[in-house]
Amino acid sequence: MSKKQVIIRPEAESDIKDAYQWYEAQRKGLGESFLLCIEEALSRASRNPDIYSIVHKNVRRVLIHRFPFGLFFIESEKSISILAVLHARRNPKMWKGRT
Repeated sequence: MSKKQVIIRPEAESDIKDAYQWYEAQRKGLGESFLLCIEEALSRASRNPDIYSIVHKNVRRVLIHRFPFGLFFIESEKSISILAVLHARRNPKMWKGRT
């Protein structure tokens, strides 16, 4: 099965950047580990998007290994669009407005 193109929306880029900076401030190198886990989750989602649960309308969520974050995305025929990358304790309304 071929990988779908990954499109990261600006809001999701901002989510990733904010989390990276927070983790890096906690411990040098932890932000880099977070980014590696994000890349791994993006790869999993682009290979098999339909194995992830639909959490709202047509939005699916993949959980990030080692970090309490979810990556929220919408699948189209040729790509997946990343809407948000949010901490598991964040209010779901944060990303529902992005759909």
